[in-house]
Amino acid sequence: MFGRNFVKWAGVVLILVLMPQAMSAESFGGATPQSGPTHDREFWRAIAHDEYAVPEGQAIVPLLGELSGYLGSKDPELRDDLAYTIIDQWVRHQKDIPTEALNSLADEWRANLRAGIGEVGTDSVFKRSFSALCLASLAKRDLKHPFLGEERYRGLLTDALAYLKDERDLRGFDPVLGWIHATAHTGDLLAALAANPLLRTEDQGRVLDGIAARLASAHEIFSYGEQDRLALAVATIVERKDFDAPRFDRWLAALDASDQSVWKDSPPKLELLQNFENDTYMLRGLTVYLWASPANSGATDARDAVMKDLQWR
Repeated sequence: MFGRNFVKWAGVVLILVLMPQAMSAESFGGATPQSGPTHDREFWRAIAHDEYAVPEGQAIVPLLGELSGYLGSKDPELRDDLAYTIIDQWVRHQKDIPTEALNSLADEWRANLRAGIGEVGTDSVFKRSFSALCLASLAKRDLKHPFLGEERYRGLLTDALAYLKDERDLRGFDPVLGWIHATAHTGDLLAALAANPLLRTEDQGRVLDGIAARLASAHEIFSYGEQDRLALAVATIVERKDFDAPRFDRWLAALDASDQSVWKDSPPKLELLQNFENDTYMLRGLTVYLWASPANSGATDARDAVMKDLQWR
């Protein structure tokens, strides 16, 4: 008798303990923080209103861990306006975040890139996409205050290229769910990584080929500026002091040869036309970025080559 009563009352106590956590998760769109206490929405809104100052008496590392848990939320305000935006501001501008904490966040977000990979039309894309965007913030910090180191940088570059290739959910924006934008966010990450001194000359081709493959495999014409975000990554490579111009010329020639085939059929095949349009929009964006870049012979020659390629499109 005692044993059954004990089990019954233990179950009641467990329900009472878990109930506030369940209610809190529901109020935040189903996402739960990774660690630390749960703060309500108004707490995060107050931080944004206060120009992203860290609240007095609060430790930044636990708050970053809590915010990270909301990157997979279906709630666009919580996920984007608050969680990502606060993370971005703190990661890029708060100098007192320990290196260990930054690397821990990098490891977590890199792992998130594989969470539900291959799914289409599900909510798992939010965690992947916004983890890529947060990794871009870390990569931008590393440009000014290096902390990643060679091994972690190379691992992040490999993971970013794998994610660009393997992501199948290419939605840009949803009127209810807000920005999804996985391809654009990965473009931001690659642009930051491409500016890093740790990028090797042979890596330039890996990034260029990854971008071309993403545009070719999309089987749709991107409608939310994804081509421009990828073009920025290409422009960043062109503007490097160690720019591999011959490798770029071969890449551009391969794009040109592939896209010319679209007009061999009338009407053109849909997949070839989609690839043609994505490449064209990307190259137009690249021209604009290179036109505004500091004058150097590599960037000028690359811009002229791109403009010549665009003349027949």
